[in-house]
Amino acid sequence: MLIQEELSVQEKLEILSDAAKYDVACTSSGVDRKGKAGTLGNAAKAGICHSFSADGRCISLLKILFTNQCVYDCKYCINRSSNDVPRTAFTPEEVCQLTIQFYRRNYIEGLFLSSGILHSPDYTMDLIYQTLKKLREEYHFHGYIHVKAIPGADPVLIEKTGFLADRMSINLELPTADGLKKLAPGKSRSKILTPMKQIQNGITANRFELMEYKKAPAFVPAGQSTQMIVGATPENDFQMMMVAEALYQKYDLKRVFYSAFVPVNQDINLPSLPGGPPLLREHRLYQADWLMRFYGFQAGELLSEERPNFNVLLDPKCDWALRHLELFPVEVNRADYYTLLRVPGMGVKSAQRIVAARKNGPLDFDALKKIGVVLKRAIYFITCSGRMMYPVKIDEDYISSHLIGDEKRKVWEIGSFGSYRQISLFDDMNAPSLTVSGGL
Repeated sequence: MLIQEELSVQEKLEILSDAAKYDVACTSSGVDRKGKAGTLGNAAKAGICHSFSADGRCISLLKILFTNQCVYDCKYCINRSSNDVPRTAFTPEEVCQLTIQFYRRNYIEGLFLSSGILHSPDYTMDLIYQTLKKLREEYHFHGYIHVKAIPGADPVLIEKTGFLADRMSINLELPTADGLKKLAPGKSRSKILTPMKQIQNGITANRFELMEYKKAPAFVPAGQSTQMIVGATPENDFQMMMVAEALYQKYDLKRVFYSAFVPVNQDINLPSLPGGPPLLREHRLYQADWLMRFYGFQAGELLSEERPNFNVLLDPKCDWALRHLELFPVEVNRADYYTLLRVPGMGVKSAQRIVAARKNGPLDFDALKKIGVVLKRAIYFITCSGRMMYPVKIDEDYISSHLIGDEKRKVWEIGSFGSYRQISLFDDMNAPSLTVSGGL
């Protein structure tokens, strides 16, 4: 379908912001860059301001596609070449003006720019590069920019863009090569992983350069991320977590995002979802991903070929603890930091506070509550000075029956978010978000 060039910028914005809603691979900046004289905006390490859609997805920044025209025919994508949908594209100037106007109105603090493939990967990547170059050098925009690297594009274009962006991402899309071949025949793992490795190598080389020359330009200072679709292909949770673990280890990714498959196209190769998009499964994958990144867990500890999927009624940490009751109860006044991290109801901050606070004397359960420990989960797995809070039977069935009572409500809440409307920058909605608790 041909691009409609007669559309206004507002009409383009409506089409291309809606077309970007299924890409969840954006989050807070992870980079700290203060504003300076003669420039507009800054980037805060603590995070970019967020809005949330009704299904709990994080919508950060001015999140748009450069174009929804695409040469690929990925069966799961609303923008696939065979779909009869309105097609349009911004110009670099239009993206720059929109970003500056929205920033000045305090709607956004940065830009998330992705794109379909217009004509070719090189042509599209060059347009994205020209946009960032204009935004940084002509408009002097100093705020946060997250941009997609186009698989198959010239490495020189990707490198030049990386010196202008804060974060770059390349979506893996599907966890296995077989799934990609079946649903996205125009793409390949090698095309996706090659620029991912290039960006990793560039980030590593730039770190050493910055150590020697502190005024050297930064290359993708907030790192890179990727996204996998959950439920479009038959891979189980264990396979997805193993892929995510390999990506973290081999490509030094900052984040792997998981996106519940939303059936926007009719195709015999796509699964039917009578129960709706697998939001609970997506939530469990995020919880497990959190455990791998911050709690020292490995994918093989959480799941296995014999137990390939997460428990529907229990979060991954509780489920792991119930399968390893021989390690509990843990004495909070003696256990090391990494042991405390594995206790359900204890997060990174609460474990750090326990280690610091017990230097001044033994802790009791009241102290743990003030520290931030979620006692309704932790009491089954800990002792204070050799005593449990209540008489508790260290038995899998007994403990799980008590924990599941609380989890059932959460399962219902997660499964009840059935709307997939992209939140507008002008909406006044107070939609709840699905965030991972600090006290897993």
